Amino acid sequence: MTRSSSPPPEREQAPRGPSLVVLTGRETIRRVRPRASHRLDLRLLLPVVLAWPLVAFVGLVGPVWLVASGAVLALAVGTLVATASARDRPAPRRAPPPRGPDVLGGEGRSRGRERWRRGVPVGTSPGLRSLAAACAVLALLLGAAAGHRAVRSAGPLGDLASERAVATVRAVVAAEPRPVHKRGRAGPDDAPGSQVTVVRLDVTELVARGRTSAVASPVLVIGRGPQWSALHWREQVEVVVRLAPAEPGDDVVAVATPKGGPRVIARPGGVFAAADAVRARFRAATEQLWPDARGLVPALVVGDTSRTPPDLEAAMLQIGLSHLSAVSGSNVTFVLAAVMWLCSIVGLSRRWRPAVAAVALLAFVVLARPEPSVVRAAVMGLVGLLALSTSRRRAGIPALAGAIVVLLVWDPWLSRSYGFALSSVATLGLLVLARPWGLTVARRLPDRLKPLGPVLAIPVAAQAVCAPLVVPLQGSVSVVAVLANLLAAPFVAPTTVVGVAVSVVAIIWVTGAGWLAWAAALPAQAIAAVARWCAGLPLGSIHWGDSAAAAILLAVLTVAVVLTAPWAWHRTRQRPTVAVAVVVLASGVGAPTSTVAWPPPGWALIACDVGQGDGLVADNGGGHVVVIDTGPEPEPMRACLDRIGVTAVDLVVLTHFHADHVGGLAAVLERPVTEIRASPVLDPPAEAARVSRLAAAARIPLGELRAGEELTVGTISADVWWPARRIDAGSVPNNGSVVLTMHVRGLTVLLAGDIEREAAGQLLRETLLDPQRWGRIDVLKVAHHGSSNRDDRLLDQVDGRLALISVGKDNDYGHPAPATMKALQDRGFQVHRTDLEGDVAVVADGEDITAVSR
Repeated sequence: MTRSSSPPPEREQAPRGPSLVVLTGRETIRRVRPRASHRLDLRLLLPVVLAWPLVAFVGLVGPVWLVASGAVLALAVGTLVATASARDRPAPRRAPPPRGPDVLGGEGRSRGRERWRRGVPVGTSPGLRSLAAACAVLALLLGAAAGHRAVRSAGPLGDLASERAVATVRAVVAAEPRPVHKRGRAGPDDAPGSQVTVVRLDVTELVARGRTSAVASPVLVIGRGPQWSALHWREQVEVVVRLAPAEPGDDVVAVATPKGGPRVIARPGGVFAAADAVRARFRAATEQLWPDARGLVPALVVGDTSRTPPDLEAAMLQIGLSHLSAVSGSNVTFVLAAVMWLCSIVGLSRRWRPAVAAVALLAFVVLARPEPSVVRAAVMGLVGLLALSTSRRRAGIPALAGAIVVLLVWDPWLSRSYGFALSSVATLGLLVLARPWGLTVARRLPDRLKPLGPVLAIPVAAQAVCAPLVVPLQGSVSVVAVLANLLAAPFVAPTTVVGVAVSVVAIIWVTGAGWLAWAAALPAQAIAAVARWCAGLPLGSIHWGDSAAAAILLAVLTVAVVLTAPWAWHRTRQRPTVAVAVVVLASGVGAPTSTVAWPPPGWALIACDVGQGDGLVADNGGGHVVVIDTGPEPEPMRACLDRIGVTAVDLVVLTHFHADHVGGLAAVLERPVTEIRASPVLDPPAEAARVSRLAAAARIPLGELRAGEELTVGTISADVWWPARRIDAGSVPNNGSVVLTMHVRGLTVLLAGDIEREAAGQLLRETLLDPQRWGRIDVLKVAHHGSSNRDDRLLDQVDGRLALISVGKDNDYGHPAPATMKALQDRGFQVHRTDLEGDVAVVADGEDITAVSR
């Protein structure tokens, strides 16, 4: 008997959307997964973005009572909006009853039809929900700011600071002491051991005017001497200070100047002492590494930047690698990824891996110091790891917004931190742009190179979103930042992971950790090489300006480029000739031709932009030069000599021994140097001794210059007019500056060093600068960066009409003084300043003398 068979009924295609159970005849149940949504979840991020500036510019500056009132008002408005939105339900949806197969079964079908008859509310209005969320976030953040400020301001410390009172404080060291590299500070108090150190203290007890008070207020102490730099984190100290009020919005209540050294009354204990021990052993294990690696490995692993060479730090800042010179979110991500990988290798259950990762993260934070910057990096690293997770990527933006809220509640002053803003924006770029850009790049790469798509996209996305925030800090847009990050990226993970392993091994075996440290030194040295090479590239950055308008313009242009890039790429493929023509035209219009033609033909003297200091170069023909002073640091002077194309230095003149005039000598000595001549006034002694050591190490003769001497070096000649004697009034080093007239390419330049009114008066009284003796002056190098401490009678004796002021931008000394600028302008001088124009070259063309800015 044959059974006839009929084909099974066709299955109906399940609709996309929420999971459904589909029944067709006797077919088994099939579950359809919902289609993943690619929409960005901005419901929490937008309120955070709106509340952030209000906290930064109102919550931390306005009166506490006003901030608290604002928090209450925002909470009330949010509650009213939420209540109103809950009542604002749209009309019921009515749709025809479902047809076709019974998708819910008999009972489910009846329930569905009943819901169709009643209508189902779809929820509250999205606009009202967003407004309620923004009010809630604002209320939370303003309330936190008001609470923190109320706790910190409790007690008499704020009033005492306003009165600039002297007090004895007991406090806990809240952050690692930070040495301040003085950029050109020149004064009579420069002496051995006068290194300035900034220390943040959490004051717990205050004794002033016969009254002892318990407080909980942070204070910033600016101390001098090695005893301040020797303090350790979490030590309890006692010190007598003179208080001064902090600026509005600062994260400290007062700024203190110590009246003596600190007295340590208690050492850190428990886990803090253990962390100190690990850090000390880690430093010992990395002590023998190359200088760059000795600075970078501890910086990346434990946040210890004390040994990073200043020129390397400047190079990394210049090309956008500064996030690699300290603990950042990327380091935390690498450490956590390595921990999770080890957990999988040893076969640890997935249930226990988050707990192990949390313990590792806690240990890492304690080791690197749980300061705001480290905690911020840890949180952003967690969000970054979440962004890289394929299963939780959609939760990245809400997690980032939640992390920002938590951090601002914990420390509202992070809202005014550039580092926090850069970390947040970079993480947002990773979440929003890195993956789609990586997929787009990967589609256009060969199969073997497709994994490079995300690698190429991450630094491009980070540079795109961070550039508008970096512009106010640097005033320029780095052209090589993406290239530098791409080249350095492969070396960051091994340096960090191996460095952490070094710190673990160092706990039990410092010698073995020292051997292992060389494995971390190799990639660290590669990072340093990338930084130095990229910093030396021509046209590495574009001057943009550091104003708010410049930052907004760059942000608008960046958004425009991102939005129009797909259309431009499509049009480029259709009409490549037009695209090439547009690129060539834009390059021709935007390329800075002055840099390409630097130095200008016929130049005689260049005032290098070395910051707050002096560094001048006179042309002696054929790549040979005479250098007058070397600036405060090696890197700016090295860059200036590189731009000029100097091959040999026939003479170095050091007008005096302040750091802003001799700090960059090491960079000059990298080229062949014939001789060094300096002031006979060996003050400050420490800098004079350092110059002597550098000259001896390079085997270069070091001599003196005194009044009455004449010099001839190649085509350059000079007459020395000062110092004739030591002047103990005013600043001894400044008044001991070498003053000379230099004759270069038919020009006479009066180089006045840093002399002040006492030395200028001596020159005038002794008629050493008689115009009949020194001849016509074409160019004046203004003394002491345009300081108001001057004698205008000296200007009256100079018939030149071109004045150069070598000065640092936004310096702390008010140089050049408005009175000095007026005195020069009243006498008809054409003034050129390195802080506004960069390198300034004096060009001689027959009788014409012009100044050309780089």
